[in-house]
Amino acid sequence: MEKNEQDGVKMEDEEPEQINYRGIKAMPFIIGNETFEKLGAIGTLSNLQVYLTTVFNMSRISATTLLNVFNGTTNIATLVGAYLCDTYFGRYKTLGFASIASLFGLLVITLTAAFKNLHPPHCEHGERCVGPDAGQMAFLLFGFGLLIVGAGGIRPCNLAFGVDQFNPNTESGKRGIDSFFNWYYFTITFAQIVSLTLVVYVQSNVSWSIGLGIPTIFMFVSCLLFFVGTRIYVKVSPEGSPMTSLVQVMVVAVKKRRLELPRQPWLHLFNYVPTKSINSKLPYTEQLSFLNKAAIITPEDQIKPDGTAADPWNLCSMQQVEEAKCVVRLIPISLTSIVYHIGVQQQYIVFQALQSDRHLGNTSFQVPAASYVVFAMLGLAFWVPIYDRLFVPYARRITKKEGGITILQRMGIGLFITIIESIVGAIVEERRRSLALARPEPVAISPMSGMWLVPQLALGGLAEAFNAIGQLEFYYKQFPENMRSFGGAFFFCGNALSSYVYSFFISVVHRTTEGASTGNWLPEDLNQGRLDYFYYLIAALCALNFCYFLVCAHWYRYKGSEDSSVAVEMEAKKHDPHSA
Repeated sequence: MEKNEQDGVKMEDEEPEQINYRGIKAMPFIIGNETFEKLGAIGTLSNLQVYLTTVFNMSRISATTLLNVFNGTTNIATLVGAYLCDTYFGRYKTLGFASIASLFGLLVITLTAAFKNLHPPHCEHGERCVGPDAGQMAFLLFGFGLLIVGAGGIRPCNLAFGVDQFNPNTESGKRGIDSFFNWYYFTITFAQIVSLTLVVYVQSNVSWSIGLGIPTIFMFVSCLLFFVGTRIYVKVSPEGSPMTSLVQVMVVAVKKRRLELPRQPWLHLFNYVPTKSINSKLPYTEQLSFLNKAAIITPEDQIKPDGTAADPWNLCSMQQVEEAKCVVRLIPISLTSIVYHIGVQQQYIVFQALQSDRHLGNTSFQVPAASYVVFAMLGLAFWVPIYDRLFVPYARRITKKEGGITILQRMGIGLFITIIESIVGAIVEERRRSLALARPEPVAISPMSGMWLVPQLALGGLAEAFNAIGQLEFYYKQFPENMRSFGGAFFFCGNALSSYVYSFFISVVHRTTEGASTGNWLPEDLNQGRLDYFYYLIAALCALNFCYFLVCAHWYRYKGSEDSSVAVEMEAKKHDPHSA
């Protein structure tokens, strides 16, 4: 128990030497739970766009807008989940409650397909479609609400809960953690492949009620596995919200904004560091110097005998200030993820596939439209081992950096690829549309093979291999250690803001171009629109985003890096016998 406290972790009746063994024993339950949870969530959400347009008779604009708002709210909810987890409930209770909420959310969505009175009547081609009534829409949104609650608790906690099962201070524990990460990412890939192929095929070609029921069963198995392993889990107790310290720095810095910083702030500011803190000690930096005023000691400030400030809302330590700077520095970089997600996740791919020749070669088999996004995932899975085994060792020999390139360089490459991806998408869409309209009698389904959509999807997977994984690594390493759950939530928040912005962006383009001479760019029938112009517009936004990222990356200072001018001056003071 003493060792656990030294490691900054409070266990519930755990023996230190048993942690590694529990990790191995718990791994099948956690990995199994993760696999079936992803199969359930992805299997339901991956084809919802088609479900809303074909079963609920929504327009493509309405369906896209609803899903963007749903995705955005889901990702924003991860902040709430991370806060409640770290402050009150702990990861085990949060995951348990969220898993049950997700199960009932999937069940509600399945019921909307299974019972005729829970969705509008089927709309035959040429008939005027009747949309959902208020009761049907309310029941559908209730299911979405439960899914939001579930994802808000699961996404920021599941990976960290798995890592909790291993002791990071032993070699066997480190090997266990490495193994867990490998299996974690494998389960995500496996779940996506199964969901985007088998489950989507059943939904599109067999039955929506069966196709949505399968993911619901997956989620039930996920909950069952999670609770069966309860007795062998290592459960980390919550230790209070780390957000309080961040807010204190901001409040005190505003209170003391009129004070002057001492000439040598690293020597005269309040410099208390908790002895049992899991956070690494950070050096003083001059960047964002206005926050340093929170550590100025005034005559009114009192220090307790143990070295802590008597009133933390009037005096903060340099360590607190530097931890707050870590978070503030992240914000400009994190904003680039908004346009990144718009560029990499082109939501009209499904509709393009629906109006393309989806036959597999000369066979009668048609690839489901929603399954095309699997090519982006395959591109990601193909590139990651090449990056890890070939690119990194080669780059390491040139740059002498452990990772081959820096995290920001990796993210920047991903942002640049989104520009290329959007341009390729525009070229392919122009070709698809031209072939459809070139017929003596224009047809809705273009004779262009849907496989021509693969290049832009593969580029999207390549962009994710650089930027998305780079983002996760960036947040994990640059956030203070006690805020890493918030680091995971930060990634999803970028996706959330992207969904809101994308929804607004689509609405603006739709309304602006509706009366233009070129015609509506985004009509129900893509052959009558100019989706290629829309892709070129996204490429321009991605280019601006890339330039903004370069500016932010030049300004950014990595956590723990010391300002060179301060370091030189401190070194000189150390060797100066006349220095005070």
